[in-house]
Amino acid sequence: MAQPFNLKSLLDATEGRSLELIDQHINPVFAKVLRTIGFDVQYVRGQGPYLWDSEGNRYIDCLGGYAVFNVGRNHPVVRSAIQQAMEADLPNLIKMGAYRLSGLLAGELVKIAPPGLDTVFFTNCGTEGVETAIKYARAATGRRRMVYCKRGFHGLTTGSLSLNGGQEFREGFGDLLPDTTMIPFNDAAALEAELLKGDVAGFIVEPIQGKGVTIADADYLPAVADLCRKHGALFILDEVQTGYGRTGRMFAAEHWDVEPDVMITAKGLSGGYVPVGAVLCRRWIFRKVFSTLDRCVVHSTTFGQNDLAMAAGLATLHVLREERIVENAATMGQRLIDGLNAMAGEYEMVKEARGKGLMVALEFQKPRSLGLGMGWKLLHKLDESLFCQAVLMPLFTDHHILAQVAGHHMDIIKLIPPMVVSAEDVDQIVTAFDKVVAACHKFPGPAWEVGKKLGAAALRKRAPTTDQPVTTG
Repeated sequence: MAQPFNLKSLLDATEGRSLELIDQHINPVFAKVLRTIGFDVQYVRGQGPYLWDSEGNRYIDCLGGYAVFNVGRNHPVVRSAIQQAMEADLPNLIKMGAYRLSGLLAGELVKIAPPGLDTVFFTNCGTEGVETAIKYARAATGRRRMVYCKRGFHGLTTGSLSLNGGQEFREGFGDLLPDTTMIPFNDAAALEAELLKGDVAGFIVEPIQGKGVTIADADYLPAVADLCRKHGALFILDEVQTGYGRTGRMFAAEHWDVEPDVMITAKGLSGGYVPVGAVLCRRWIFRKVFSTLDRCVVHSTTFGQNDLAMAAGLATLHVLREERIVENAATMGQRLIDGLNAMAGEYEMVKEARGKGLMVALEFQKPRSLGLGMGWKLLHKLDESLFCQAVLMPLFTDHHILAQVAGHHMDIIKLIPPMVVSAEDVDQIVTAFDKVVAACHKFPGPAWEVGKKLGAAALRKRAPTTDQPVTTG
């Protein structure tokens, strides 16, 4: 007699073995990273902006699944929508037939998107969206070359990796797509120089770069939008991380009042349950790609319009609107930035806090005083990412705040918590940072000892704990 499937029994049988299973079957190097930096906690539950471990400790999650959980973990409305879709026995993935839920979600997206974006292609994630944009740009313009920005992050599949402005992600994978050019961010003149060559299909850019949380200048995005249209290239806005309220507006494009030709979204649309992304474009671009009847599916993805993802997306948009979560992101984000910036005048190693909404960076700088300067120089000589990791570890172990380094070789910590954080949560984050940063201003002290131990481990094993911080989202 067949045994019934019981998920709870599987979880109970492997309780406390999460890291062991990753080590054995998925990614032993990542497991080693978690052990080295003390992030090898067994999480058992998530709700809203919080995680709980097996010992009952509550953590404020300032990673948010790399900005996936905009509406918080396990939101009941999104969960209910998925359950309703399952109970309806919908005719999912018909393929040669009409989909209803995807049409409904596309209609809702067009309503809230920048003007002119009236056609939607559904993907499973952001990197698929970038691959889509590359193909769209080439088909629409008849050109091949793509231009992207230094430190831009657009995904890790081959096409999107070809537009990745971080060399650390490209190394070891051989030749990528030809006909790509990297230029500085916030430099419209550099883009114009490339566009004048007449062979650029599209320019892709993040309004706020995820690596470092570098914000576009006030006049930059309007200028590059005009330049692209003047020279016949597509203006492609990557809103994979900034979209769906993350920056205090539904889309970051609204801060600059720009209208892209293609906008790539993902992450926050999912509600954290089912992978889903959406590429929005102008209708004329769509017609260039899907140009004839026999090319009606020339670009497609198997699970791109699946009913559970569409239900999750519809419910997520409902929650963002009805619970005023985007507005909360704007208010709480400003509270967080102001609280962290108050430390800049008190601690010499704090340079600034910056961001929009709940996409926030805290940047450190070399201290002026001799003793602290010696410690700073020592850690940076061992590895340029050690100082931030020395901050993040006590922030996690002592104060239960989960956060990440903002990028390779940066003295920047990035905070992208679920957008349902409260004023109390924000104040707790600020207080925790204040205590950890204060400890860092005592040399020698515990934070510097942590940094030295990490540096020694990196030198012994060259393990990717600090010289290759985990910042893929």
